[in-house]
Amino acid sequence: MTIVKRSVSISGHSTSISVEDRFWGGLQAIAARQNVTVARLITQIDAGRNPDGNLSSAIRLFVLEDALARADPAAIPPVE
Repeated sequence: MTIVKRSVSISGHSTSISVEDRFWGGLQAIAARQNVTVARLITQIDAGRNPDGNLSSAIRLFVLEDALARADPAAIPPVE
C-alpha cells in the first residue's frame, strides 16, 4: 500500500498528512455519512487527538475505530 502525502487546511493553516489510500477512502466515506467535508472532519479529529501524537496516526485510528464500530462484533478478535 502506498502512503500518499496530502495537503489540508485546518482552522486556516495548511498542513500535510500522510496516509494510505484505503484510510483516505475511509475518511471520505465517514465524512460523506456525517455530511461534512473531509477538511471539517480532519479539523474535528485534530481537535480531539492527543497532542503528543501525530495527525496522520490520529486519522488512521479514527478510521479504524469507525470500521470496528460498524463491524460484526463476532468477527473482531479480543484484545489481549
